[in-house]
Amino acid sequence: MKSQNKSLTRTLTAAALTLAFATMSASAQAQEAQPAAAAAAEVVPDNQISYNVAVVSDYRYRGISQTRLQPAVQGGVDYVNNPTGVYVGAWATNIKWIKDGGGDASYEFDVYAGKRGQINDTFAYDVGGLYYYYPSNKLSTSANTFELYAQISAGPFSIKYSQSTTNLFGTADSKNSGYLDGQFNYDVYDGYVLNLHAGHQNVKNNGPVSYSDYKVGVTKDFGVFSVSVAGVKTNTDAYVGRNGKNLGKSGAVVTISKTF
Repeated sequence: MKSQNKSLTRTLTAAALTLAFATMSASAQAQEAQPAAAAAAEVVPDNQISYNVAVVSDYRYRGISQTRLQPAVQGGVDYVNNPTGVYVGAWATNIKWIKDGGGDASYEFDVYAGKRGQINDTFAYDVGGLYYYYPSNKLSTSANTFELYAQISAGPFSIKYSQSTTNLFGTADSKNSGYLDGQFNYDVYDGYVLNLHAGHQNVKNNGPVSYSDYKVGVTKDFGVFSVSVAGVKTNTDAYVGRNGKNLGKSGAVVTISKTF
């Protein structure tokens, strides 16, 4: 009986040691696999194309409503070459302000290209050009506008300057107008991003229509789509739509968007 007990004990001990070594080996393999999987997940293709769509309660651009304080449907496509940071894109939306101004365009089409990248571990840059096209706008001074821009960012902070090389959005004698834009976007809690913005539009040779604009908002990406709620304000009443609507009045803007 003692001999049988010793034999059984040796058998159980060997089985326990085998199980322990197997467990340790599996654990080590899992630990090695985790960094490999993480590295694989971080691989970014050289060339990427993305699409975006949005519905917005009021299309505000630089604080001024482009849709007479009414909703807009928007969408675009972007291409980026990640090794170089070179990108091109196009975007479109419905508008109302040109018809309110006596013209005949219901849509805005934007085409842009540029280059972005890191200056060092702290600072990043983005430079490029943007063309705003309003088909057959028929304004006495064409609404079509081209701007060059440059942006510097560090963490949640960014500052951007845009300068027109044409007249600005149908305003006569406004070539070389400039827009200075500062932003702060910070994840305050569980993916809720605080959006702060202040900007100043200097309309060259047209001081009465120069103005400043401000925004305070929150954005949350829910996976299926993103939702943004913002309060916007300007210090001008020079931009007026049909029936005397102040297009720069303070208001709330809700945006539902998706990038894929």
